[in-house]
Amino acid sequence: MFALVDGNNFYVSCERAFRPALVGRPVVVLSNNDGCAIARSNEAKDLGIKMGAPYFQIKHLEYTSDLVALSANFALYGDMSERMMSLAAGLGPEQEIYSIDESFIGLQGVRDVTRRAWAIRERIARGVGIPCGIGIGPTKTLAKLANHIAKDAERKPGSYPAHLARVCNLSEMPPAELAALLQATHVGDIWGIGRRISKQLNEAGIANVWQLTQADLGTIRRRWSVVLERTVRELRGESCIALEDEPPPKQMIACTRSFGRPVEDLAPLIEAVSEYASRASEKLRRQGGVAGQVQVFAHTSPFRPGPRYSRAILVPLLRPTADTALIVRSAIKGITRIYEPGYQLIKAGVILLDISDRAIVQEELDLGDDGKDRSALYGALDKLNQRYGKGTVHVASTGIDSDSARWGMKQERRTPRYTTNIDDIPIARC
Repeated sequence: MFALVDGNNFYVSCERAFRPALVGRPVVVLSNNDGCAIARSNEAKDLGIKMGAPYFQIKHLEYTSDLVALSANFALYGDMSERMMSLAAGLGPEQEIYSIDESFIGLQGVRDVTRRAWAIRERIARGVGIPCGIGIGPTKTLAKLANHIAKDAERKPGSYPAHLARVCNLSEMPPAELAALLQATHVGDIWGIGRRISKQLNEAGIANVWQLTQADLGTIRRRWSVVLERTVRELRGESCIALEDEPPPKQMIACTRSFGRPVEDLAPLIEAVSEYASRASEKLRRQGGVAGQVQVFAHTSPFRPGPRYSRAILVPLLRPTADTALIVRSAIKGITRIYEPGYQLIKAGVILLDISDRAIVQEELDLGDDGKDRSALYGALDKLNQRYGKGTVHVASTGIDSDSARWGMKQERRTPRYTTNIDDIPIARC
């Protein structure tokens, strides 16, 4: 048995936890550089604002519909997520954190699951101020479906029975009621079925989930894939996807950003690339890996007038490493090689490739070059940055103050980092 705990409109809910005046108003959270909407409150959805809508297209709603647009505050969201996940873990003995706002809970041995789910939901709302939907089912796919029903029954009255709002347990449902729910749910709402597969299923006469569960498994495998067959088995109640205690290590680590303003000169470009390479190296060390190659790229905006530029280069490392200095040095070498003056660059990035486990790196002869193991040094630097904030200690080529640099992100509407920066804690005077 599984449960899925999912924070409603998570980024917006984090903002509302510290600014109750936003409750009931349409709110959107914007992406890096305040480009487009990446989270919407229910009121913003009712205004017709789509996910990914460019800010300049919805800006007028601030004057006509009381819309509030905020810059993304990822430091706040990450910390609030950790707090919510720690409370959600009380629902069962196992937990898989699936994303920043979702976690699967293994419920084996848990009694009176529905009552306990309501209690955990209340504990999360009281403890961190995040409203949640909780779906429960005998498989992860059914738990995900139950969560979809719980959220839609609350947000769209009439779409599903009202008693299923907020917490929905499919395992306790009579067969007739479960069949009616599956018939009322479109196949495109199922976890793992995208638009293309949904369209193909519709063309094959499979429009709702009930019809999908009745389909022949052999036909599903031959015409689509074994992955879709596994989804159908899960919808039938056969558990095929287990909980993952830890996410698998990434085969590629990328750190890319759009600049706050176009960059033309090499010096700020080197600062940006150094910063991205440092962050990617830290992520690499966190998963215990080493990289064999560094890819660097930069390009102009496809939407701005002027000459176009887009180049990338692959820089092999002498030996696989997670050493920030070596990776930054390679990234600088790459960006210097591909740089050409006269272009207004809007984005650059660093991608670490050929990643392997640090424990299985092949030994080699000492050739007298710079092959010192500085993992202890970088371990200490990582701890300093985790304790005192990102970028507290950094390589010199990133510049003295990256936040105010020309290439830094534009976050004109960011709220205070209430939970991670002591200077941002509100002061009450009476």
